[in-house]
Amino acid sequence: MSEISPLQKARAAYQARLPKILAENGPFATAKLGAPTQSVADQDAIKKLFPDTYGLPAIDFVPGAPFATTPIKAGVILSGGQAPGGHNVIAGLYDGLKKLNPANELYGFKGGPSGLIDDKYIILTDEIIDSYRNTGGFDMICSGRTKLETEEQFEKVMANCKAHGITAIVIIGGDDSNTNACTLAQYLLAKNSGIQVIGCPKTIDGDLKNAWIEVSFGFDTATKVYSELVGNIMRDANSARKYWHFIKLMGRSASHIALECALETHPQACIVSEEVAAKKLSLRQIVDQLTAIVVDRAKNSMNFGVVLIPEGLIEFIPEIQTLIAELNDLLAKNQAEFDALADMDAKIAFVEARLTPAHREAFQPLPTAIKAQLVGDRDPHGNVQVSKIETEKMLAEMIDNNIKALNATAEKKIKFSSQCHFFGYEGRCAAPSNFDANYCYSLGFTASALIGSGKTGYMASCRNISKPVDQWVAGGIPLTMMMNMEHRHGKDVPVIKKALVDLSGKPFQTLVANRDAWAKGVEFRYPGPIQYFGPTEVCDLPTETLTLEHL
Repeated sequence: MSEISPLQKARAAYQARLPKILAENGPFATAKLGAPTQSVADQDAIKKLFPDTYGLPAIDFVPGAPFATTPIKAGVILSGGQAPGGHNVIAGLYDGLKKLNPANELYGFKGGPSGLIDDKYIILTDEIIDSYRNTGGFDMICSGRTKLETEEQFEKVMANCKAHGITAIVIIGGDDSNTNACTLAQYLLAKNSGIQVIGCPKTIDGDLKNAWIEVSFGFDTATKVYSELVGNIMRDANSARKYWHFIKLMGRSASHIALECALETHPQACIVSEEVAAKKLSLRQIVDQLTAIVVDRAKNSMNFGVVLIPEGLIEFIPEIQTLIAELNDLLAKNQAEFDALADMDAKIAFVEARLTPAHREAFQPLPTAIKAQLVGDRDPHGNVQVSKIETEKMLAEMIDNNIKALNATAEKKIKFSSQCHFFGYEGRCAAPSNFDANYCYSLGFTASALIGSGKTGYMASCRNISKPVDQWVAGGIPLTMMMNMEHRHGKDVPVIKKALVDLSGKPFQTLVANRDAWAKGVEFRYPGPIQYFGPTEVCDLPTETLTLEHL
């Protein structure tokens, strides 16, 4: 491990808390079965693909007496991008397994799913677990993005588990990773392998959620980190009073992070991609709306402000969305000729000449740097790498062009200077907040109870989490319950459905109710850094999003 900081030493002493049912009964709580479930959509197709795990009941844990267990070996992997609290999931799982039977062992497979396939692991011990409690990052066993989806991979996983005597696998990941967990659970069950598969909900993006998974872990910590940084910039903006700050925030598929940070900090504008898509707003409309805010504030000598932008915005703008699709297709068909061109100007001209008139009209006004990013390197599937498109700079430059056009004929000139930022990796490995430390530990401990109950194909769940920890409800949700069919890479495949911002929900409606006032004034809110020590009303608050959703 790295050198231990004073904060980490102090955090090591923090005792993560459990829901009352687990604190009193440990992993021996009884699994109370609810009614049979069904997938969120495409029921017939999902049932056909997952015949042995479809329709399982949701589970709530209720009081139960300790029971004798034979020693078991379990494996755990971290899958996908990092999220604060992953180590506490492993710690909760480890502690729960040891309470089931002190002879139980936990294998940590290194580097994510590839470690499970290639049999790269460490056996986790008290010393290892204790050194990582309440820490950020995934460096205990590291993560990876290998997909578990082929029969060959499943056979390797099964062979490795049988070689070690492992009878349970816990996959800690987001929607794609838990889609793989669902497929693996079905395969291992159909093969009568005796190997259980349990998932845990991880992603800072907040798009893995439903009635049973009220929030994915890491969202609380990441948004608190970003909100602190946004608040710092707001304080600077309100002090210098000469810059407009355009801040892009992580979250490609959904705008939960941007929305939460807006509720925490009260910026002049927060774009929500889902609203853009619902209203079919064009890029020009978005730029003109932001320009109007700049102009209105300038009339009151307020030549400063903050705009929050979700990372995936560009894919939600209708004409840009279809432009990207045409660009992907065009470049795939003309790749050799395109690659042979000498410079970026020639490549942009090559593409522009071949676009359909409507998409050429959308492409031409874009800043040259954005054009270059749109025609730049593709991912392995031939798609534009949206996270590399500097949307914040694009908006700032287009607003600047609008202001210059207005100033050309105006007597009183509008001052406009911009600064651009992107907050992403800054939040993924932060030391977890008290909320995430407790939530993650509880999810891991719940996973051990699901293993002890003999369940497979489930995701660990803790509900009622806007309340104090002792009031949380621990249980499990069938992975198939979250599935639907989506068209990806030319074929229909089963995936866990992403949860986008609910435009009728209280969090978004709170933004709508306040954004005109925030646009005009200086109602900035400075949340400051995460508080680990102090009164409950300071240290243990859930996110604004979670609070509003449960009013």
